[in-house]
Amino acid sequence: MTEIYVDADACPVKDEVVRVAERHGLTVHIVSNSGMRPTGHPLVRPVVVAAGPDAADDWIAERAGIGDIVVTGDIPLAARALEKGAAAIGHNGNPFTQSSIGMALAMRDLMRELRETGDAKGGGPPFSRADRSRFLQALEDAVQAVKRATKA
Repeated sequence: MTEIYVDADACPVKDEVVRVAERHGLTVHIVSNSGMRPTGHPLVRPVVVAAGPDAADDWIAERAGIGDIVVTGDIPLAARALEKGAAAIGHNGNPFTQSSIGMALAMRDLMRELRETGDAKGGGPPFSRADRSRFLQALEDAVQAVKRATKA
């Protein structure tokens, strides 16, 4: 059965994930290393991991697999999810794929290097309504793709 894993620290689309999960009756694991407000929603499993830079990523990567969906803004976690056969979607609705993850990792490393040398500042543009809409569509598309694949 498909499950959705959310890398919840700094995730702006947790509510959207739950809305899509409700439509399809999917379990959602909201994984964070900080306290979360309990939702009481029967499909949502809050998971609080130990503090540490990759504790939430490690928890998700150990459990997500074929037929699951990982929601994350963390490119290395997306790569790990893809390696395990899970789908991975960024918070802005851009899906990570086997053909795009290498470039995404390279761009991440380049931008980190540019920030360290002072040649680039800050992050990307603020999260927009269009990003939220694109995310909802991408998650719905991913769920539908998994359903089609499991029927085949």
